[in-house]
Amino acid sequence: MDAIEDLADEDEAGWEDQCHAHQDIQARVQGQHGCVVVPYPDLRAGQQITRGCAANTEYEAHLANEEENVYHPFASKMEWEVARWAKLHGLSSTALSDLLAIEGISERLSLSFKNANELNAIVDHGLPTGRPKFKCEQIVVAGEAFDIYYRNVIECVKSLYGDPDIAKYLAFAPEQHYSDEDETIRLFHDMHTGKWWWDTQKKLDKDNPGGTIIPIIISSNKTQVTLFRNKSVYPVYLTIGNIPKEIRCKPSRGAHILLAYLPCTRLQHITNKASLPPDFGKPLSHMLASIGVDGLRMASGDGALHCCHPLFASFVGDYPEQLLVTGIKFGECPKCDVDADNTGSNTAPFHLRNLTKVLDALAALDEGNLSFVRACAAAGIKPIVHPFWEDLPFTNIFRAITPDVLHQLYQGLIKHLLGWLSAACGGAEIDARCCRLPPNHHIHLFSKGITCLSRISGTEHAQICRFLLGIVIGIRLPNNLNVGHLLRAVQGLLDFLYLAQYPCHSLESLQLLDDALDLFHKNKDIFVDLGIRSNFNLPKLHAARHYSAMIMMFGTTDNYNTEYTERLHIDFAKDAYRATNHKDEFVQMTRWLERKEKIIRHDKYINWRCAGAEETMPYHLCPPDMTFRRLQSVSKHPTAKAVSIDKLIEDYGATYFREALAHYITQLNHANDPIPLHSQTLDVLAQDVHFPFRTLPIFHRVKWLSVDARGHGDATATLDSVHARPQCNSGSSLRPRRSDTALDGVTHSRLNLGVRVGQVRVIFSLPSKSVPLLFSPTVKVPTHFAYIEWFEPFTSAPDRHHGLYKLSRSLCGGEKVASIVPLANIVRSVHLMPNFGAVVPREWTSDTVLDHCNTFWLNSYIDRYTFSLFK
Repeated sequence: MDAIEDLADEDEAGWEDQCHAHQDIQARVQGQHGCVVVPYPDLRAGQQITRGCAANTEYEAHLANEEENVYHPFASKMEWEVARWAKLHGLSSTALSDLLAIEGISERLSLSFKNANELNAIVDHGLPTGRPKFKCEQIVVAGEAFDIYYRNVIECVKSLYGDPDIAKYLAFAPEQHYSDEDETIRLFHDMHTGKWWWDTQKKLDKDNPGGTIIPIIISSNKTQVTLFRNKSVYPVYLTIGNIPKEIRCKPSRGAHILLAYLPCTRLQHITNKASLPPDFGKPLSHMLASIGVDGLRMASGDGALHCCHPLFASFVGDYPEQLLVTGIKFGECPKCDVDADNTGSNTAPFHLRNLTKVLDALAALDEGNLSFVRACAAAGIKPIVHPFWEDLPFTNIFRAITPDVLHQLYQGLIKHLLGWLSAACGGAEIDARCCRLPPNHHIHLFSKGITCLSRISGTEHAQICRFLLGIVIGIRLPNNLNVGHLLRAVQGLLDFLYLAQYPCHSLESLQLLDDALDLFHKNKDIFVDLGIRSNFNLPKLHAARHYSAMIMMFGTTDNYNTEYTERLHIDFAKDAYRATNHKDEFVQMTRWLERKEKIIRHDKYINWRCAGAEETMPYHLCPPDMTFRRLQSVSKHPTAKAVSIDKLIEDYGATYFREALAHYITQLNHANDPIPLHSQTLDVLAQDVHFPFRTLPIFHRVKWLSVDARGHGDATATLDSVHARPQCNSGSSLRPRRSDTALDGVTHSRLNLGVRVGQVRVIFSLPSKSVPLLFSPTVKVPTHFAYIEWFEPFTSAPDRHHGLYKLSRSLCGGEKVASIVPLANIVRSVHLMPNFGAVVPREWTSDTVLDHCNTFWLNSYIDRYTFSLFK
């Protein structure tokens, strides 16, 4: 028996050491140890040749503004604001014309245009071209004609590269980033820190030293533009890897450009539901084939001229689009040669597909159709005629296929996992647990459960992942099968999902990524034992094996996630289609988009003029800030100006508020005593504290705002919040009391030092007139406070079966332990998952579960920061 206990102690110590090692890795990835930048050895790479005219100055010259009117060709600021509003806020031409037709409107606003047509004429003829114009080309496939609307790819690249608002953020040369001075732990984040740019620069330098690579990222995904009649379109988007990913991922920054609209008409002899015209990439390939090698002079928005080499780097798309672009058959991997029957294995060997063999097969077209078909079959591809990537320099299409978090993970593996868990655990029990989760800023409460949802979006899958592991802890499986394997399989997949989305990776964290995938594969057979699966031959599961290599090659996954282009569908496809009369729509859609882009470009120019026509200061690229710096914020005025202490006890649940406040005042007044107060002495002194007030100002929420840590000009957003409010009437319904849980103390790499979880009952401040009466003049008194009921401190390591920390109420004599703390000590909200047991008690509700349940699991999946802190 002693030997067994000793072995258990050794296992516990090993688990604790592993947790500490993981936290050290997280600290290095978060940049807490600094970053060492190693530049490309040939300093000529990416260097400026000369300086020309800045983009805004050149734009101004094209305006032909002789009157020095900032808003020209619009007569006044009012006219410009009306035009901007009409073109950027989805107003239809008919609605605008009807508005301006109202008697007196145009005169009161002093508008020179009287209807939408006159406004369009000003935009069309008075504003310089914002971005390249669309061209239309007709191609014929199997006797059927298709119209393709596209732009000149080089002009699109010039437009993005020359954007004045992005100029100072551009990366021109590859770099290697390390987290240590010895340069042993390499970091990967933006595209210029990946191996592809470095290796391609070396190849380019053999013939064209000193060139500036412009990595072209192409993405495409079919979207439906109507709710009925199933009208669809294939938008093709383009962006460049020189732009930091934090800017590229925000549609409002305009870092993507619509390259083409492709038709979706299905040919009778093609059964692939996502079929594209086979010649859709010809405009792209013809333009890039020669310029990619020879280069051309290109000016960034600040006027700096570089010898630029636009090179196709990566393709972003869902699995059907990946197959179409590569010509690979359904069920196989578009990147490697793994057998379709082995895509569910984590150990089956694979190699990147042989590009030379594929190109040789494509060249067999000259030998006749039969030879061509046989050669393609031998090379493992479909017989595709002259794909766009065939002649592109430094391009390997199989390497260019990048991971897709949205479709491969959220809409792929997580979607499968939800179905498996529903079958294993029972939909009724899972839904019952979802309905009884305590509220939190990061948690969406599915009041009717999750198993009955249909057409779940990627956003909803992400919300479900935040509590998925917690709701299956303690559940019983049929035939008394080991639930530990189920929990570890879910943990492995969720850990992989969260690690895959890190904005910065190191070689160490990439090993954690692979370990998480291994954890799932080691325990996945539980779904076979349950009779839910017979195999795991899923191409999207196999794709997870490529993530580490692709992150090292092209940077982290937020460089190439289809989630961003899905959002672009609204601006470039859905809104554009709604602006048409639904007849010959592509002509109208392209014209509508060109006008909108002209307005956006003119808006940038006006902002530049109003700011004093100053050129931007240089910017230095750095790793993303994963420490999630944030600013705590409380409303200027209290939610309730005067609440009595009796009300705090009765309505807010602050049972020991008087005692806790008296103790805090006593402690703060004696904080500088040479000998700390004993608890008994503290109790005695606290009894002598008398409050010179009857009511207190109360705040019902504290929130944390984002900080523009990288200087990208990002708008402030609410990242987190904690609510502490009483039960109250809200319209015709009764809003229940809400007392959120939060993390108190300074976060350390060891969680048992200075960090503790508590339930916030009250957020308040002291009346200014009372402060001198309660504290000595030498005491620095905080402005806001919180009354918190505590949970027990963290254990040394999380539970070994699922990796979550167990927490329970801190009690003294059977009563809850509570105290007053400065509000600034609360660093963020935390979410506690109730320990539901085998069957959740049906009398529990989301509003009361924190009071009824005795033990909880700390949810480490509510956001990336919590995950990195508690893993």
